[in-house]
Amino acid sequence: MVSTTTRTKNVNSALLYIVIVSALGGFLFGFDSGVISGCEQAIQNEFQLSGFWHGFTVSGALIGTIFGALSVGWPSDRFGRKPTLMLMALLFLISAAGCAFAGTQPVLAWMRFIGGLAIGGSSVVVPLYIVEVSPGPVRGRLVAMNQFNIVFGILISYVSNYFVAKFMVSGTWLGQACESLAKVFTSAPMTTEEVMWRVMLGVECIPAVAFLLLLFSIPESPRWLVRMGRKTEAGAVLDLVGDPDTEKTLAEIDETLAEAERVGTVPLFQLRYVKPIVLAFFIAFFNQVSGINAINYYAPRIFENFVGAQSALAATIGVGTVNLIFTMLAFLIIDRFGRRVMIIGGSIAMTVMHFLVAWQLSLGEQANAVLAIGGILGFIACFAISSGAVIWVFISEIFPNAVRAKGQAFGCFTHWFMCTLISWAFPAVAERAGTYAFGFFGLMMVCQIIFALRWMPETKGGTIEDIEQRLGIARS
Repeated sequence: MVSTTTRTKNVNSALLYIVIVSALGGFLFGFDSGVISGCEQAIQNEFQLSGFWHGFTVSGALIGTIFGALSVGWPSDRFGRKPTLMLMALLFLISAAGCAFAGTQPVLAWMRFIGGLAIGGSSVVVPLYIVEVSPGPVRGRLVAMNQFNIVFGILISYVSNYFVAKFMVSGTWLGQACESLAKVFTSAPMTTEEVMWRVMLGVECIPAVAFLLLLFSIPESPRWLVRMGRKTEAGAVLDLVGDPDTEKTLAEIDETLAEAERVGTVPLFQLRYVKPIVLAFFIAFFNQVSGINAINYYAPRIFENFVGAQSALAATIGVGTVNLIFTMLAFLIIDRFGRRVMIIGGSIAMTVMHFLVAWQLSLGEQANAVLAIGGILGFIACFAISSGAVIWVFISEIFPNAVRAKGQAFGCFTHWFMCTLISWAFPAVAERAGTYAFGFFGLMMVCQIIFALRWMPETKGGTIEDIEQRLGIARS
C-alpha cells in the first residue's frame, strides 16, 4: 500500500499531463514576449517609425498585459478557469496571425495589444489553475513549471528568430515560399526583411493552435467546481490528481468558501487582506525593477555592443539557454528550500551582477566584454533561480479562496505595469547612461533583500487553505 507521504511527494501522470497542458499558456507567454526582440528593428525600418512610435509598437503587448491581468479575474470566476484559458489561446492565435498579415503600423500595434491581453490573462489564470489542482507538497514545483515554460518559450522564440533570419534569404526555398505566400495576401511587393519579420511573428500560430486543442482534454479546477456546487466532480478531479486526502481537502475548501459566502461578495481592497496585498505588490514590483524584461526585450541591441550585429541573435540564444537551465534547477529545489530563502540568495547574487555590469559600462571603451556579458548572463541565472521561479508560486499561494483570482490579477497588474515602464524607458536611459540603469537595478535588488529578510513569510508545504491560517487571514 502506498503511504500518504509517498503519494504526496510524487506527481502522478494525470496531474503531470494536466499541468503541462495548462502551462502551455506560459510557453506562449514567453514566446510572445521574446519573439519581438528579433524583429523590432525590422519593424522600425519597415514602417519608418520614430523612437516614440517604435517604443509604442513594441510595448503594445505590454500595455495589453495590464488590461488582460486586470480584466481576467471576472471571467475566470464566472465561467471557470478552463474556458478562460481557451479564450487566452484564441487571443494568442488572433494576435499571431494578425501580426503576420498586418498592413499598417496601427494594425500591428492593435494585434500586439491583443497578444498582450492573452499574456496578461495567462499570467493570472495559468498559475491560478495549477495551484488549485496541485496537492500541497508538490505545488511549488508544479506552479514553477509555468515559469519553466515561460523561459522555454523565450528560448524557443530566440531559436526560431535565429533560424528564420538565417534561412529567410531571397533565393532560398524558404524565402521563395514565404514571398509567394505573401503575394496571396497583398498586391504590394515585400522585401525579404519584411517577409522575415512577418514569419517570425506568425510562427506563434502553431503553439497557439496546439494549446487551444489540448485544453479540451483537461478538467476544470476542483476549487472552482466546489464554488459552483459541483462537489462530486471536484472530488473526482482531486482523486485524479492524487490528492492525499480528498474528503479533508473538500471539507477545507467548503469551510473557506462558506466563510466567504457568509460575508457576501468580498472586495480585495480591505484591511483584512492588507498583508497579502502588500506582499503581492512588492514581490511583483521587485521582479520587474530587477531589469529582467528590459534585457529580454532588447537583448540583441545590448549584445551588438559586444559581438556585432551578425552574432547578436545567436548570442540571445545563450540568454535563453541560461534562463532555461537555472529555471529547471529552481523547479527542483523550490519545495525543498522554500520561497523566502531563494529570494534572499538570488537577490544578493543579482546585486553583485548588476554592479559588475554597471562598473564595466562606466569604463567605456576600456570595458571588458567578457566580464560585461558574464555579468548579464550571471544575472539571468540568478533571476531564474529566484525571482523568476518564486513570483507566480508565491502570489498564487498568499490569497484566500474568496479573493484569489482578484489577488492574482492585482499581482499581475503590478508586474506588467512595472514591466511596461521599465521596458519603455530602458532604451532611452541606457543610450544616455547605461551605468546608471544597471546601478538602479542593483539598488533595487538591495531593497528586495531587505524586504525578504524583514517581511516575506515562507509559504512552502501544506494546503493553500492552511497558508491562509498561517498568514492570519482565514477568519474575520
